[in-house]
Amino acid sequence: MDRLRTYIKKDDRVMVMVGKDRGKIGKVLRIIPKKYRALVEKVNVAKRHTRPGPLSKEGGIIEKEAPVHISNLMLVCPKCTDPVRVSFKTLEDGKKVRICRKCGEPIENKG
Repeated sequence: MDRLRTYIKKDDRVMVMVGKDRGKIGKVLRIIPKKYRALVEKVNVAKRHTRPGPLSKEGGIIEKEAPVHISNLMLVCPKCTDPVRVSFKTLEDGKKVRICRKCGEPIENKG
């Protein structure tokens, strides 16, 4: 299977558009390209019941984020602070940047 292209990168702010967490905004912690999913901070939180072991001294219920499909996320533009669609533009120096479709400003990754 070929690696799927995505317009969402690590450290981007995204909004969840579908599901139980619809409307929540969070930072992308990790991208899983083979499964076309992303881990978003404080979104799709699942509870894991763990037993005490050599790695974790204490057992109990641990909350952690579960991956969300990328098609359910929309990038939040830092300039207009809205969820936006993205287009791409190649600059004079050959660098490819993402462009906000609403305000036309380039979206730079802070990571």
